Amino acid sequence: MAASDKAAEAGDPRTSIDDIVTSLAKDGYIASRRIATCMHVAQTLRRPILVEGPPGVGKTELAVATARMLGKPLIRMQCYEGIDESKALYDWKYSKQLLYTQLFKDNFSSAFASSTSMRDAMDRLAGMEDLFFSETFLEPRPLLRALQQDSGSVLLIDEVDKADEGFESLLLEILSDFQVSIPEIGLIRAKVPPLVFLTSNGARELSDALRRRCLFLHIPFPDVELEQRIVASRVPGIEADLNRQIVAFVETLRKENLRKSPSISESVDWAKTLVLLNVGSLEAPLVRETINVLLKFEQDIDRAEASIRQHFAGDS
Repeated sequence: MAASDKAAEAGDPRTSIDDIVTSLAKDGYIASRRIATCMHVAQTLRRPILVEGPPGVGKTELAVATARMLGKPLIRMQCYEGIDESKALYDWKYSKQLLYTQLFKDNFSSAFASSTSMRDAMDRLAGMEDLFFSETFLEPRPLLRALQQDSGSVLLIDEVDKADEGFESLLLEILSDFQVSIPEIGLIRAKVPPLVFLTSNGARELSDALRRRCLFLHIPFPDVELEQRIVASRVPGIEADLNRQIVAFVETLRKENLRKSPSISESVDWAKTLVLLNVGSLEAPLVRETINVLLKFEQDIDRAEASIRQHFAGDS
């Protein structure tokens, strides 16, 4: 029996691109075939995926839905300016080290009392230091936790473009070989390599070295048909005609020069709002009353007034 057949019998959602599309849809994520193809290749080749696109198109949600689909833990690391290895990779449990030092101070005193020379005392101290800088006192952060999962994980490195350029160097070894070197312990390799998603909103240009290690996936705002499917999946019971009107108006707004175009999540929130208000059809006054759900800056709301007048110009 072929490996793909065995995987299919086991219910593995990664057996084909169509399976990935179907499995993600069951978890509430409507994926295009381009997205599913990239995920299929990433899982087969064990390559990280660098996901770029405007805010709110579902980059982070893709990793969340994938973790649900695969039944693996999601380990998320939110990047920010100044993040370093003590926050991303590992740190030492200093309070625990101090507590153990206090508990065993009598043992230390007796050990040093029997030392015959300063060198002998230093050798004994070095041996104790090795004990205190062992895995017992290691505090794993998201990157290391992802490598330590017995059955694998989905690692989300969110908004990597917000981190400093130096932080990328820390990622290179992990993304290339799924291993990390800790000076006091040695090399730690992943038991099962995680499926890695890195997201970027384009706040700064990422290095060529980081891009080389990743598959690239750009998620744009969805077309009308896809967004209607997304809204329908997230807002059960919404009327098809209202769904169509919502998406059409949101598309109109995205063509405007807004400070922040409405995202998919905001389209969904607006649809939920209108369903809550028992709206059957969009009208200009209702749009004006609820547009703050879609737009988050007053100047954008002011600028949208022209779109509202034009969009509903034929209404009586």
